[in-house]
Amino acid sequence: MALLTPESLQRIEREAKKYPPEQRQSAVMSALAVAQDQDGWISNEIMEEVAQVLNMPPVWVYEVATFYNMYNLKPGARHKVVVCTNLPCALSGGEEAAEHLKRKCGVKGYNEVSADGRFLVKEGECMGACADAPVMIVDNKRMCSFMSHEKIDGLVEELKK
Repeated sequence: MALLTPESLQRIEREAKKYPPEQRQSAVMSALAVAQDQDGWISNEIMEEVAQVLNMPPVWVYEVATFYNMYNLKPGARHKVVVCTNLPCALSGGEEAAEHLKRKCGVKGYNEVSADGRFLVKEGECMGACADAPVMIVDNKRMCSFMSHEKIDGLVEELKK
């Protein structure tokens, strides 16, 4: 039984065609992103189907999905906000921004989902935008820079709508 929708399979196929036929597995990160867009998270069964579609061993898909923190391997919150706490962000208020974000979202620690199910706050590695610190990534798609308390307040209110 296919778990990926025809639309998701079409998107994955479009990504795979960017590579030579014998290197379809190079589209694994894109395929996992498509699968996550479909359901909000990636189950083991979906990973197995991605492996089959890309003609690669399932363990290779598992390795990619478990290595990168952008993939949700269990159902979670409606919105995931990842805060960079590496040194440049930490020196520019990243830890303070993270604490303020956690308070605004109603969570006590990282990897905790808010009681209303809206927010998951995660700690992340360098996002490659050190000059814009502190930096956050929302739902793996949107980078937010120079995150002051006021900007965090606005972001949380926007995501509540």
